Amino acid sequence: MYPIKFENIYYEKIWGGRDLESFRKNLPDGDIGESWDIACHPNGTGIVANGEFKGKNLKELIEQEGKALLGNSYNGEDFPLLVKLINSKDKLSVQVHPNDEYAKKYENSFGKTEAWYVVDAKPRSFLIVGTKDCNKETFKKAIEEGKTEDYLNKIEVKKGDSFLINSGLVHAICEGVIIAEIQQNSDITYRIYDYGRPREIHVEKSLEVIDFDLKAINSSKKELEKFDGYDKGILCKSDYFSIEKYVIAKDVEEESDKDRFFIFTCVDGEGEIISSNNFKEKIYKGDSILIPATLGKYTIKGKLTLLKSYV
Repeated sequence: MYPIKFENIYYEKIWGGRDLESFRKNLPDGDIGESWDIACHPNGTGIVANGEFKGKNLKELIEQEGKALLGNSYNGEDFPLLVKLINSKDKLSVQVHPNDEYAKKYENSFGKTEAWYVVDAKPRSFLIVGTKDCNKETFKKAIEEGKTEDYLNKIEVKKGDSFLINSGLVHAICEGVIIAEIQQNSDITYRIYDYGRPREIHVEKSLEVIDFDLKAINSSKKELEKFDGYDKGILCKSDYFSIEKYVIAKDVEEESDKDRFFIFTCVDGEGEIISSNNFKEKIYKGDSILIPATLGKYTIKGKLTLLKSYV
């Protein structure tokens, strides 16, 4: 086993832009809104870009390697996570995602809890995280009267800010940001409001799944613990995944976990991952790397900031 990198899967969106070009050289033409970087979903499955598994898609790799890749806790279910980058030149719709119970009943899908990390933000950039000053009835009336924006919790953000977006939390990405998104492996979105664009709206389902008690928590405020050559700390924990943040000044030595896989996403800087069998993989800003459960010891060198995601 070795640190596995996948080809980027790009999606053009009406709200997309070209800002990923600031650190990516393979961007296709058009307004690119999303890059799926570790994905095993019917709407997009990653192809291995390096090493002996190059050319295999992630579904095939899981079928071939099973627990050696994903860990002893893997029980044959679908791959649990989806890692992507989002770039917004314009506002995304105001939306909400269902939980597992609702999604399985009505969509035959996982629900969707996700986490956002602001990779880059232009001055005066905003995210919408949660509602304010309303309950279900007030919000329903506001939607009907075209006053939805009056009850949205709009937050000015900067590089490094991060938020856990639990299922049921109203949210939207506004213009001028690049977001690293780690989420449950689901593509279910209910649009509440779309700024007048002629796309389908899902008001009835949205009102059934919104949790008006959920609030925005910026987890970037947490202090990182200092070690020799790097700092690290937990950004967020949920029932579906945890994310740790590493700020590496020199290097960090770690070991894989036989019970689970890890995903490292580089949100700043660059470096190299070196496994005990001397397999080396460069990692640049925007890259995501899958660490197999049976990789063994590995070292990350360089000056870089990483998110480490795992179930």
